[in-house]
Amino acid sequence: MKMAFVVANDVYFPRLLAILGTLGIDYYTRWDKVTGKGHGTEPHLGTRSFPGHNSVLMIAFSEPELLEKLIVEIIAANKEILRADDKFRLFQVPLERIV
Repeated sequence: MKMAFVVANDVYFPRLLAILGTLGIDYYTRWDKVTGKGHGTEPHLGTRSFPGHNSVLMIAFSEPELLEKLIVEIIAANKEILRADDKFRLFQVPLERIV
């Protein structure tokens, strides 16, 4: 099993939800108004100097093929997003157990 954390700028979050809907992924845990800074990107801190927030989805996958489809869709979507700061980020980690 695998776990994916997907970080999306609030402006593009509806687009991420549309991708999930297309793939039939209707299960996730969501965190809103997440702040931070990535490598080589501007901070999203929700302040006047660094406006904007991110949202994060945590998604558990028992089917590795579905995660791979999500990755393909995110790569395709990122090609259409011009600013590096606004691109989706997906972090994949092993998932040992769900209780």
